[in-house]
Amino acid sequence: MYYLLPDFRFVKPETLREAFRELETEGAAPIAGGTDLVIDMKVGRRKPDKLVYIAHLPELNGIRDAGDSIVIGAVTKLQSIVDSELLRKHAPVLPEAVNEMASWQIRNIATIGGNLGNASPAADTAPPLYVLNAKVVIKGLGTERVMPVREFFVGPKKNALRKGELIQAIIVPKVAGEGVGMSYVKIGRRQAFTLSIVSVATLVKVEGNEIVDARVALNAVAPTPVRAPHVEEALKGSKATAEVVMKAAEEVLKDISPISDVRASKEYRRLLSVALTRESLLTSLRRAGVKVEV
Repeated sequence: MYYLLPDFRFVKPETLREAFRELETEGAAPIAGGTDLVIDMKVGRRKPDKLVYIAHLPELNGIRDAGDSIVIGAVTKLQSIVDSELLRKHAPVLPEAVNEMASWQIRNIATIGGNLGNASPAADTAPPLYVLNAKVVIKGLGTERVMPVREFFVGPKKNALRKGELIQAIIVPKVAGEGVGMSYVKIGRRQAFTLSIVSVATLVKVEGNEIVDARVALNAVAPTPVRAPHVEEALKGSKATAEVVMKAAEEVLKDISPISDVRASKEYRRLLSVALTRESLLTSLRRAGVKVEV
């Protein structure tokens, strides 16, 4: 079945400042890749009167080294993240996760800012950005805010953007190094090109045989993507063993509130959350240089 787009005005501003002015008008929406927005418009979920094209604006594009962090422009294509040697070296869990998203063709259109801005509970960039302690730079006409990505999600399909604002960039701290391991695992209804039933990102830091830092994040198990503080606290200060991971992974049930939908039941999501948390943590420990056997 084919759906027709509703009537709208299309505007291509020459500057970022002009884009902000256009976005301050009633009924305006930004568009870059449009892989989510166009579908929402076709099925009637969104009906903007004006689309403001922003993919060409240089201030919003590219991946650059900022010393102790990496700055990713909001309209940077997902495939550019997969291909980035800088991210693969210093924050590999993000390109690992993005590589599991959609097809190569879609990843060359879709943007990281769009995936975050859509604020889906199943946003696949959210768990890796959560465990990386990434921040989002939000800009408007004469205003700028920086907040943790975790605070950007405020509800299902709801984000922290105010009228006339855009995501300008995502700031990703460099965390990879000796004793640090990270991992992303995802289950969908098929092996590729699908929304998550559950996905989990983890990051661990090990000194000797002790876990000194642990971060766990999941999507599709609550109204927004979530961190799992009960799991993290169960791991910090513990020995880096499979037994510790097995027990700590059970704690994830205290951090999630899944629902049943067309993709899976809440009971299945609870089972998957424990299993994937366990799998991802064990992989992260191995990548941190720890020999763990199950």
